[in-house]
Amino acid sequence: MFVKDELKKLGLHFIVVDLGEVEIMEELTDDQKEQLNDGLLVQGLELMDDKKAILIEKIKNTIVKMVHDVDSEELKVNFSDYISEKLNQNYTYLSNLFAEVVGTTIEQFIISHKVEKIKELIIYGELTISEIAWKMNYSSVQHLSTQFKKVTGLTPSHFKGLKDKRRSPLEEVGNTNHV
Repeated sequence: MFVKDELKKLGLHFIVVDLGEVEIMEELTDDQKEQLNDGLLVQGLELMDDKKAILIEKIKNTIVKMVHDVDSEELKVNFSDYISEKLNQNYTYLSNLFAEVVGTTIEQFIISHKVEKIKELIIYGELTISEIAWKMNYSSVQHLSTQFKKVTGLTPSHFKGLKDKRRSPLEEVGNTNHV
């Protein structure tokens, strides 16, 4: 709604305003781009018109949706096929672009998000580690534990014992410095 208001203020006509995406009927002048970007920044949003940056954001959003919506069947499919199909792009191209721009692989980004979701599920305390492993589509509790320890330095059981360990904001997940 805020994006629509900003577009209207600038007298721009839009076809689609969707999460993370806007299709505008006119070509934006540099002045309009600057005004729109300034208006969006006030709300913590930013204007992206670089096709590669947009594609990277789409990859990240697809992964976040896939991993954090664990009740869906999306975690049960092959990640590369899923991402490629959702974005209608060759996975090798997406993977190379992502690694070049973000500085980590798509696989590592997915693992970071899976571990963050596992932390959330452990903190909520409603599921056992076995149930979490099944829900997050791990082949075994051992596989989950190994991946969790590699990312956090802790076993899931040890993490469960830490009451004050806080989750990371989603924006920071996948950064190479993140634990």
